[in-house]
Parts: sequence; structure tokens; C-alpha cells
Amino acid sequence: MTKIVVIGNGMVGYKFCEKLRAQATEGDFEITVFGEEPWPAYDRVHLSAYFTDSTADDLMMAPRSWYDENNVNLHTNEMIVKIDRDTKKVISHTGHDYDYDKLILATGSAAFVPPIDGVDKKGVFVYRTLEDLDAIIDYSKKVKSAAVIGGGLLGLEAAKAVIDMGLNAHVIEFAPRLMPRQLDNAGSATLQSKLEELGIKIHLSKNTKKITGNGKITGMSFADNTNLNTEMLIISAGIKPRDELAKDSGLTTAPRGGIVVNEFLQTDDTDIFAIGEAASYQNMVYGLVAPGYEMAAQVVNQLTHTEVKPFMGFDMSTKLKLIGVDVGSFGDPFGEFEPSKPIVYENKNSGIYKRINVSMDGKRLLGGILVGDASAYNILLQMTQNKMPLPPEPEDLILGARGGKEAAGAGVESLPEEAQVCSCENVTKGTICNLIENDGITKVDEIKSCTKAGTGCGGCMPMVNDLLKHQLKSMGKAVKNVLCEHFDYSRQELLDIVKVKDIKTYNELLDQFGQGDGCEVCKPAIASILASTWNELITKQDTIQDTNDRYLANIQKGGTYSVVPRIPGGEITPEKLIVLGDVAKRYSLYTKITGGQRIDLFGARVDQLPDIWEELINAGFESGHAYGKSLRTVKSCVGSTWCRYGVQDSVSFAIEVEERYRGLRSPHKLKGAVSGCIRECAEAQSKDFGIIATEKGWNLYICGNGGSKPQHAQLLINDVDRETCLKYIDRFLMFYIRTAEPLTRTATWLNKLEGSMDYVRDVVVNDSLGIGEELEKEMAFMIDTYACEWKEVVNNPKLRAKFKHFANAEEEDPSLKWKEMRGQKIPASWG
Repeated sequence: MTKIVVIGNGMVGYKFCEKLRAQATEGDFEITVFGEEPWPAYDRVHLSAYFTDSTADDLMMAPRSWYDENNVNLHTNEMIVKIDRDTKKVISHTGHDYDYDKLILATGSAAFVPPIDGVDKKGVFVYRTLEDLDAIIDYSKKVKSAAVIGGGLLGLEAAKAVIDMGLNAHVIEFAPRLMPRQLDNAGSATLQSKLEELGIKIHLSKNTKKITGNGKITGMSFADNTNLNTEMLIISAGIKPRDELAKDSGLTTAPRGGIVVNEFLQTDDTDIFAIGEAASYQNMVYGLVAPGYEMAAQVVNQLTHTEVKPFMGFDMSTKLKLIGVDVGSFGDPFGEFEPSKPIVYENKNSGIYKRINVSMDGKRLLGGILVGDASAYNILLQMTQNKMPLPPEPEDLILGARGGKEAAGAGVESLPEEAQVCSCENVTKGTICNLIENDGITKVDEIKSCTKAGTGCGGCMPMVNDLLKHQLKSMGKAVKNVLCEHFDYSRQELLDIVKVKDIKTYNELLDQFGQGDGCEVCKPAIASILASTWNELITKQDTIQDTNDRYLANIQKGGTYSVVPRIPGGEITPEKLIVLGDVAKRYSLYTKITGGQRIDLFGARVDQLPDIWEELINAGFESGHAYGKSLRTVKSCVGSTWCRYGVQDSVSFAIEVEERYRGLRSPHKLKGAVSGCIRECAEAQSKDFGIIATEKGWNLYICGNGGSKPQHAQLLINDVDRETCLKYIDRFLMFYIRTAEPLTRTATWLNKLEGSMDYVRDVVVNDSLGIGEELEKEMAFMIDTYACEWKEVVNNPKLRAKFKHFANAEEEDPSLKWKEMRGQKIPASWG
């Protein structure tokens, strides 16, 4: 029996043990693994979840019982301090020695701590282990602000932790841009803008010279003679390989750190392998989990005499969600290694930046950068890696189908069988498709169980899901659309379950019909379902809401909020105008009339919101729901009241419509309009529902939208009276709420419906499904149970107490800075 000793029980060390046990019988190998920490291996990739709702047990790669069941001798809290290569023994800090035949060095890495004066002060932490996180959480209860050194992947994850702890956050980066290894200047600027909107202060081109304070940190001094006051510091500026044990035993290490290995992951000693972040191959240390898993797999293949292929480096493309912002970088993101032509799409308003680099002959995709919308990351990465042909107009890959064209680019069906879908576990398209076709696999969880795909970083799951659907369809099987891996139901099915089972909370639904702890996909989606069904106050379940819904206001640049009262039809009395002016003046708010006939008040601190709302409510205003996936506005022209061309009273009808559907929660935001004649001054045909006056009544248009992909609304019915028009809007909106996927606008919903407008007209107007009366009753319930969310918070001391900047103190945010523009205050970082 071959004795295997593994030093290091991190993610890669554990994966080596798992793969070796899966490929060999227990009689072939005796496995002993050593970990310095008190826990078995845990998931460092999702470490920041520890600051929200995950426990140490949730992060475990496998429970301690797994090691016993698989005859893996696990030693936690035991550090190997010496390797005796002559006798082939390792010695631990306890004085015990252990024999080995093959030694695996999976010692990982430690946090890189720059040599800064004062770095040993109290309140300075690294961000690496669960113990580090426990110490950070404990210290955070005593402070109000924290800075993070490092604007790369690790640093921004640490910044997310600072935000999750309710602290004022700063990010200090030595380079002139964030994520300098993954993003270009424009992509980094987009990311920076998104992070600043969340209240994170970004400090670029900063070289920290000294950490100030008497015993504990009170601030930082930089080389440019500037200073920053902060009460806590988290250093997350990179990693350094843990190669000291190998170096002491005489093994060669790289000049920049790491245990030197050949293409078979062997060190100078052929019986000693190094894998993961501890290994240096051709002077390259790989700091992602996927290459570490690939190294582990290749060493296992050698030990079990399975097909061996050399490790020739690894693609460092990466996709992740940083503090709610999608970021992706793949292939050659900067166009450095081959002449190329960049194609760039940038939308500063929505915070989206996309860049793809196309070969000079226009035939191949070489790489790219995605910020704000990385939904196409997986397929673009596959096109790059597999040299797949580009569409005739490559810009379609980032702009999508336009002008009624078919969607461009290849889908999962075009990928070659050898395409690597999951890089963490090296799972190919062919492997997944064969399982589905030959083993009867029909669920994503079954694919994960059989192949381990999606159990690493999780970035491959959208493509795994697409592959499952495509393969099942090609086999003639019905495809079930599920919300996410935590719920084996579609949104429509979950909405029905909520109604039938009278479920009122997310946890109740998860316990009865889901699994795991939920995610950023299912939590807000189910929050929307619950709100659409029961019309209860959204803040009752604030922890599953997006930030805007949690605080009933839109978060703006600099971390302040906007207040947008509802002004139905744009009609407002002089008295109400005076109140808005008084409030804006009292709280020093930036004031702007919007394109939707409302007045925006910008710059409110979170602690000021209830006070502002109270004054507005007392004057007769209510929430305009500018923050929610709900009805925003019903725009109108002046109609027959003032206009010489108007044929109907559009203002009165717009007010009636807006007050009817105010507060209605839906899969996406809703906008309406009422025009008093065919001149269409209210632009009704660009709205989710639009009403245009005729001599005989009203024409009703549905499923239009503006934005980056504008689409005209289509005529549903013409020349109907007010009551009939409202009845059809009731039915249409409730049918959309019942059947649309999360975050799907009505235009996109219509485009995906089989039968398109003819089908919707059959359901809504002709009542082909026999549900018209039921839809009307559901809308009547929403109308009857409406309550202004602002007013509920104002009158509820418990809810009102949630509106403060610091979780553990009453003070306002001290970091807010302003400047003047055209007689009003704006954030100092603006413009």
C-alpha cells in the first residue's frame, strides 16, 4: 500500500484527496492529510458569505465524517514543520513523525503584508482564514469605518465584507485603476463608478507609508502626503506562496516565490509534488481555484496510472460578482498577445462596459472584458478557447440582436464536445451531454453530483443549465425551467405554490420546497413573488431585498438616496410644490424634474429618509416606488383639458390608471402613458402599457419599452371605453406577473411567448384560457390592499429604527462631501 501524505488541507488539498479516493480503491493508498486550522477544508472562494448568513459549517467542502468514511486520516490543528527527505518522513509541531512514499505539498498561500510602518497596530487584519474573519467581525463592533488595502479581486471581496458589516468603506489601491490585471481603464472606471454608488470610497495611486495611531490604528499616511482617517484596516493586497517548508528541505523555489515544479507537478524530488498556490510553474503562481484543481487531478492521474497529460499552464479567465456587480475577463483582455481590433460598448448611465478583441481578419474572438453585465461570459469564453467562428457582425456578441434580427453568435449547441464547461473540475460538454443522454440525468443537481461541475467557483452553472435544456430538447423531452439550484421550480410554479400553500415568508418557502441557503438569484425573485401575491410591506423581509427595496429609495452616487414622491399624471397643486421646495431646502437636497413627470430630490442620508417622508406624507404625497420593480409612472399629456388637438381627458385617465396600479409589484419595473390624441405627446407606444385617445374611446398598446434596446408597444385592442380598457390592463398585468421570468420586461416577455401578440390577445381579450375573471379578482385584491410603504415605515417605530447609516451608532455618515453646481449641491466626486 502506497503511503500518501498531503500537507495542507485547503480547497486544493481536499480536492486531491477526493479525486484520489474516487479513482483508486482504499487498498491502494493510505492517505494522511494535515491542516493547520481547527476546521476541515472550507470554501475560500465564497468566504465573504460568512459576513451575511453563512456559517463555518456552510462553507465546509465536506464534513469531518467524510474523511472517516473514506479512510482519510485527517489531522487538524497540526502543522508540519520539517520534511526529512532521506528517511521520507514529515515531522509535526507536536514532535510526531509520519512516513510517506509520495508527498503532496498543498501548503497554499498566505496573505501578502506590505512592509508598512505600523502594520502591527491593533485594528489591522488580513483577510484569509475563518479565524481572520472572526477577529474582523469582533473588532468591527467597536468601529464605524474600515479601509482595505488592495483593489484587486481579494481586496474588493474584503470591501464587500466591510459593507456587509455596516461600516464606512474605503479601498486603497497602489495602481491607477481597480483590478489592474483583469480590467482596462474604461472597464475599471465603470466598476469604480458602480462601487462608489454603493458608498465605497476609492483611493487610487496610493502608496501607504505609515499606519498612524497610538497602539491602535487611527489613520493612514500616503507617499503623496495625503492622509485618511480610519479605525480599522484590512490588508488584502495579494498572496505569497507558502514555500518555506519546501525551501528548508532543500527544494528549489522560484525567485518570486513558489515551489518550482515541472510539467508533471514534480519538484526536484520525484516523490514530492506541489499543487495549488504553493506551486510555481515556469515562474507563474496560479491564484485561482480552477488551476489548483487541475493540478490535483493530474497528480492523481499519475499515481493511479491513468492517462497523464502534462500541466502546460492554465487560462486565467475569471468571472465573479463583486459586491453585486458582474465582472468578467477572458482570453487576452487587453489585446496584448496578438494584433486585434477592439469593439467596445459603454453605457455610463446603466454602468455597463463591454469590450471584445477580434482578430485582424475578423474571424476569431481573442478575449474581452465585461463589467455590469457578464451574462454572455461563458459562451464568449468558449468561443475564445475553441476558436469558434464569429458572426458576420461581431458587435452582435455584446449588443445582442437588434432591429428584429435573430440573436447572433453561437449557442451551447455549437460548442465542440471537448469544450471545457467547468474549468474547476475539467468537465467537458461531451461528458455532460453523455450523462444526460445515456444515464437519464434530467436535473442540474444530478449533473453536479456526478461530475462535480459547478461545485468550485460556480461560474459555469448558467452554461451547465443551458446544456441540460438543449440536450433534453434535442432528445424530445420536456424541459423544466427552474428558478435556481435551490428551488426545483420555475417562477410561475413558485408563485402558484405561494398562493395555494398560503406561504408568507422566504424561509417558509425554502424550508418546505427548497434546499440549501438560497442565493442572490432566488432571494429577490421570491421577494417579488411574495409582494406580488400578498401585497404586504416589503420591509418586513428586508434581508432578502435588493438595497433599493430594503430602504424604499434609490441609492445614488456617494451612498445617499433619492426621494421620489408619486405625482399622478404630473398634476400637482401649488401647495404641494411649496412643500417639496421647503423639504428640499430644509434637507439641502438636489432637485430635478424627471422625464416621467415627477420631481426627484437627491442627496438624502439614509437616516433622514423617514423624516423627509413624514413631511411629504403630511402634505398628501406618497411613495413613487422609483426604487422598486413596480409601477413607476403613468405619463400624460394635457389632453382635451388644455390642448386644442385633444379628443379625450388624458390627465384624468392617467391619474386614475396610476392610482389604480400604484405599488403593484412585478417581475420588472412598469411604465405607462396616456395620450389625448394620435399626436402621442405622452409617448404611450414606448411604454409597458400605453393608452391613446380616439374619437370613439381608447386604443390600448402593450409591451413596449425604451432603454438600451427600445421596442414599440403593439396594439392589443382599439376604440374601447374606459372601463373595458382598465379591465384588459388588469388582465394583461396579472397575466404578465404570473408568467414572466424574474427581471424580464414586458417586451422581452412578449418576444419569448409562443404565439406572441396573437396569444396574449386571445388570453386577455378573448379569455381563451377562461382565467379573465380570476385575473381581475387578483388585481382587485392588489388595489384594495394597497398601502403606502413610506407611511408604514414612518408610523412604525421598529421599522423606522432600521434607517441609519451605522448598525451600531446613531451618527450620520462623516465621509459625505459635496460641491456646488448651478446653485445646488452635488457629490464632490461627480463630474
